[in-house]
Parts: sequence; structure tokens; C-alpha cells
Amino acid sequence: MSAVAFVMAAGWAYQTGGPQLIREGKLEEALEVYARGVEAVPKSVAANNGAGVVLDLLGRYAEARKYFSQAVKRSPTPLEKALAQRALAISYGFSRDCRGAEKSDREAYEYFLAAPDFYNAGEVANELGRICLDAGDWDIAYTWYQRGHEAGLQEENIAPARKDLWDFRWAHARARIAIRRGKPEEARKYIAAARAILGKGTNAAQQVYFPFLTGYVAFYAGDYRAALADLQNAQLTDPFIQCLIAQSYEKLGDRAKALEHYRMAANTTAHSVPAAFARPFARSKLE
Repeated sequence: MSAVAFVMAAGWAYQTGGPQLIREGKLEEALEVYARGVEAVPKSVAANNGAGVVLDLLGRYAEARKYFSQAVKRSPTPLEKALAQRALAISYGFSRDCRGAEKSDREAYEYFLAAPDFYNAGEVANELGRICLDAGDWDIAYTWYQRGHEAGLQEENIAPARKDLWDFRWAHARARIAIRRGKPEEARKYIAAARAILGKGTNAAQQVYFPFLTGYVAFYAGDYRAALADLQNAQLTDPFIQCLIAQSYEKLGDRAKALEHYRMAANTTAHSVPAAFARPFARSKLE
């Protein structure tokens, strides 16, 4: 095979075959495909990013970040660089490294803020808040959720529904942070605020996140039966929800059901903020 043909074949493999292998859970095979892609095209953002994703799923976090860092370095445009930085931040989330995630996502946040793309600036800030909350850094989480709320509201001629969305997310975040800080009354106050915003009917798509919120607060308040009842009405394909359900069953003494849901979470092949906590945590429970 000629050098040109080899490069073309490698490109096809990591852009099509790699994602399919990940979805099938064939991670070692996927890693081989992406490694060949990087070997053929070292500057390929897609190949470096793909290798990073697989390595995170395999639990090889330090190696993953080397590839994500190359994706950041090789990104040809500021937007692509910001997207690569977000992937790198999620990689830090897999090892519960709030500070590392903050260093990466801060640059992406500042890029969108200057663009100005206030919606995506808010999205980046919120995802960083979530990573830090899951890592146990509640003060940093609060700061970034607040920045996300403030950024989102800067959108020019913001529609009432979009304002409600950001207010709902801010109430949702403050409730979760409050209960982690051991302040159930404060958490319930923000639950009520979130319920009132949803009651306006402007953000029907956010309804599924309300039982996640009430289930989350109930779990950390020690009411595991209430947590389980609420979480079973949340987004059941979300690996983080699966972990919370598993933990609720575990607290209630139902080991079989707990293991069933830990297995679901452990098998996720998503490279997302929820998966960054759920997959490593669930796998540790199954060991």
C-alpha cells in the first residue's frame, strides 16, 4: 500500500470504524484504530481526540490527557480548540480533578464569552460546575454555576423562555450544592424555585431533570426510598442516574438491584460529564 493510500485508509478507519467499535464496547480494538490514525496523521484532531476518549473509558486517564492535549494543540481554529478543551476538561472529570478541568474549561469559557456566544459560555461554565460538584469541590462548583447563569443571561434580546432555562439551571445547581453542604432546608427552597419556573410551561424539555433533582436531594438527605421513587422517573439512560439508583438500592439493602444498575453505568461508552463520574464510580463498585 502506498503512503497516500495508507493515510486515506487510516483516516477512514478512525472516523467511521473507531466510533462504531466504541459503541460496541470493543475498546482495545478502537484504541488500535485511533493509534494507527495518529501514527498516520499526527496532527489529526479527530484521531487524537478518539484515542483520548477510549483511554478514558479504559481508565488510563494520564495517557488520555496526552492525546487530548495534542488535539487542543493541533486544532486549526479557535472554535475547534475550545471544543477540544471541553473534551480535555471532561477527561479530568474522569479522575475527579476539578482543578485540572478548570484550567482547560476556563479557556473555552473565555473564548465563548469573547465571541460573544453567551449561551455556550454558560454551557461550558455549567459543565465545569458539574465536574467540580461531582469531584467534591462545592465552592468551585458554585462559582462556575453562578458564572454560567450570569453568562447565559447576557444573551442579546434574550427570550423569556431562555431566561427561565438559565434560572431553572441555577436553582437546580444551588439545590444540589446545598444538600451536599448539609443544608436540606436551603435545598428545598431551591427545589421550590425550580418547580415554580417549570410551572410556567416555557421549558417542557427540562421536566425530566426535576425528578433527578428531587431524587438527588432525597438521596443526600438520607431518604433512600423517596430518592428511588423520584429517580425512577428521571432519565433512566443517564449513567449518573443509574449510579444514583444503584446507590439508593445499596442503601436499602438490595444488593442484586444495586449491582444491576452499577453494571449499566459501568458499561456506558459516553464521554460526557455524567459518564465522567458514573463509569469510574460504578466500575469501582463492581471490582
